[in-house]
Order: sequence, then structure tokens, then C-alpha cells
Amino acid sequence: MRDDTIAAFLDRLAARVPAPGGGATAALHAAQAAALLAMVARYSDGPRYDAELMNRIVTEADALREDALALAEADTKAFGAVAEAYRLPRGTEQETSARSAAISSALADAAHPPADVVRTALLLVGLAEDLWPAGNRAVIADVAAAAEAARAAVVTARLNIEVNLKGITDPVLAEEFRTAAAVADVVAERADAIVAAVRAEIAQ
Repeated sequence: MRDDTIAAFLDRLAARVPAPGGGATAALHAAQAAALLAMVARYSDGPRYDAELMNRIVTEADALREDALALAEADTKAFGAVAEAYRLPRGTEQETSARSAAISSALADAAHPPADVVRTALLLVGLAEDLWPAGNRAVIADVAAAAEAARAAVVTARLNIEVNLKGITDPVLAEEFRTAAAVADVVAERADAIVAAVRAEIAQ
């Protein structure tokens, strides 16, 4: 996926194939948020800026961008496995039982990438909160854009967790994913606050 052109990825996204889908786009929203934060931090150089802070943001944002790309690929692979599980035969009671177990296992695996996207978005919003008061004001709108991308990532990831929860029979795993999904509201609220703060500043 990371070697695709944007057009090629969008063609696959639009096609009638199981993956990529919403989970991959959630991860790519996070990757874009990370890239925007790194860009703003790189523009915030010189004696007027906190070099240690900006270097930390660049390092962490670049790493999170790579993590998010890996999660997009993991989500695509995991959802492919879900589609295969649903195609298993169910002509006999034994086949039906085996199919149900395979679906539950595949859905649990498929819930891991979006849960990790939620955690990634949480880290990205934290970086945006550090960056917006200290970054280059000429590109401060891009911090808000990053926050909105992180928000899109977390809202989309939560939806993918919730839809997979329906088929997960392991109660411990189900609770783990519910906990991860609940973090989405916190991330969204913090992203909204960043966007509001940046909009208020640029409106002055």
C-alpha cells in the first residue's frame, strides 16, 4: 500500500473488493495528521522557536506516520481474512461451528488495527496540543488540519471496532476493544478544542 499512487489506492478503495476499506482510511487519516505535524514543526526553526520541542515533535510525528502506514496495511490484511472466514462452508453442523469460530477469531484480529489507530490518534492530538501554541504562525492552520485528520482517524477507527465487536465471542477481548473505542470521544473533544483555538487565532 505504501508504494501505491494515490490514484491507485483510491481505485482499489472504490472497487467491489473486501479491502482496503474504512479501517485503512482511518489509519491513513492518522498518517496525514502525523505528516502535517512534522511539516509544521520543520517550519518552526530558528531562534524564535524551541528547538528541543520541535525536534521531539518531528521525531515522534515521523515515527507515528510510519506506524499508521503499517496499520493501514495490517487492517487491509486482517479484513481480507474476515472475508475468507465468511466464505467458509456451512453445510454441516461441524462446518457451521468451525466457520463461526473462524469468523470470531478473524473479527478479533481485525479489531486490533483500528484499536491501535485510536491510540495513535491520541498521541497525535497530544503532539498537536504541544505544537499549536509554539509553532510557526504562518502554518498554524495546518495544526488544525492535523487535528481534524486525527479526529477523522479516531471516529472511523471507533466505527470499525464497534462493527467487529458484534462477532467477537471472547469477553475479555471484547471489553479491551470497548475500552479502546471509548477513548475516541476524548480524542475527538481534544481535536475540536485545537481546531477552535486555531480558528479563533486566525480570525483575529
